Amino acid sequence: MSFRIVVLAKQVPDTRNVGKDAMKEDGTINRAALPAIYNPEDLNALEMAIEMKERIKDAEIVVVTMGPGRAAEIVRESMYRGADGGCLISDMKFAGADTLATSYTLSMALRKLSPYNVLICGRQAIDGDTAQVGPQTAEKLGIPQITYAEELVDVDEKSVTIKRRLERGVETVKAPLPCLVTVHGSAKECRPRHAIRVMQYKYAATPSELASADETRKARVAAKPELQIKEWTAADLAADPDRLGLAGSPTKVKKIDNVVLVHKEAKVMDASDASIDGLMKELISTHIVG
Repeated sequence: MSFRIVVLAKQVPDTRNVGKDAMKEDGTINRAALPAIYNPEDLNALEMAIEMKERIKDAEIVVVTMGPGRAAEIVRESMYRGADGGCLISDMKFAGADTLATSYTLSMALRKLSPYNVLICGRQAIDGDTAQVGPQTAEKLGIPQITYAEELVDVDEKSVTIKRRLERGVETVKAPLPCLVTVHGSAKECRPRHAIRVMQYKYAATPSELASADETRKARVAAKPELQIKEWTAADLAADPDRLGLAGSPTKVKKIDNVVLVHKEAKVMDASDASIDGLMKELISTHIVG
């Protein structure tokens, strides 16, 4: 049996371009209004997975992503950089999931995908910034976890050794396999696409994508199993519908305030003590500081 590394990656809205239409009335993100990108720290996780693959003979990387049909692009992008295949978890029943429902869905998919040796994901996604999905998934699977990973120190068939980035320094820890690792944004950036791999995997597709594909793409994918991206629904996972999507999410958004910072005026000061003293008094009197 090969050494299986599973990367949990997410397609996220680009929160650098948030506008007035970014949120729906029910408090969920309007993903159609924002460009979709590969979650940045998941790319750091993919790079660490590729490093593991380079150190372990016969290792393979499988990317699992949860989202709408277009999220299959995350799997292809991963394959261009070094992954061997992947799976899209997609169903309208998953819509609106918070971290609890998401981690439940992922845990069910990982049980179906088992056996695996290492699960690896970014510390957090930029559309939520909770850093909860990875640890919650590990808890549901009953496996150890290493969080805030910054550097892969060592890995073999039995254990992994990781340097962690903490608030006041670093520490090196070792965990038995299988385990889950969440990767910090200070870890190595992911290597770019490889031109040969782009040519090799550009036709990779899910069954849903193939349904509307041309005959050339269908023939290519049918002839090469490595181009076949798995696609699982709630039924495929035998998941409890009460624990999926909005129904399984205790986190409820009641109100969204759109705060826009507007520059009104500039204050020009000299370097004198009097100017600095006057500025400090103004900041204190307006409760900006103090």
